[in-house]
Amino acid sequence: MKVVLRWLDIAVYLAFAAVAVVAGPRLSSWYVGLGLAAVTTPFWFLARWQLGAAFSVRADARQLVTWGMYSKFRHPVYVFGGAAWLGALLAFLGWGALAIGLIIALVEIRRSRREEQVLEETFGAEYAAYRARTWF
Repeated sequence: MKVVLRWLDIAVYLAFAAVAVVAGPRLSSWYVGLGLAAVTTPFWFLARWQLGAAFSVRADARQLVTWGMYSKFRHPVYVFGGAAWLGALLAFLGWGALAIGLIIALVEIRRSRREEQVLEETFGAEYAAYRARTWF
């Protein structure tokens, strides 16, 4: 059950993206959205895989992941996951989905800030050094 919940967001995304591919309007936003999703989705999945057991829905400091994509970005799941969702939304809903994308971005920024608080409280100087050498 835990494994299913761990990957539920990706399963929902894949189902939504499939609907967008089949039922989305064949307008410029459909092509832009599918292109964005096609480029960012593999990076999102890779970031989730690299997190491994450190992944949690709520901000939880199990371990500090600093290898792979996490050696450059502190939050690649938020960056690439948000962009993948934006792409799928654009493909399905058209340019109006940019408003939803803005809301997603604001939510992800808030989540990342909370996560950074938890990591800083748990890992202290080690996290501060990691934060200094990485981007968002």
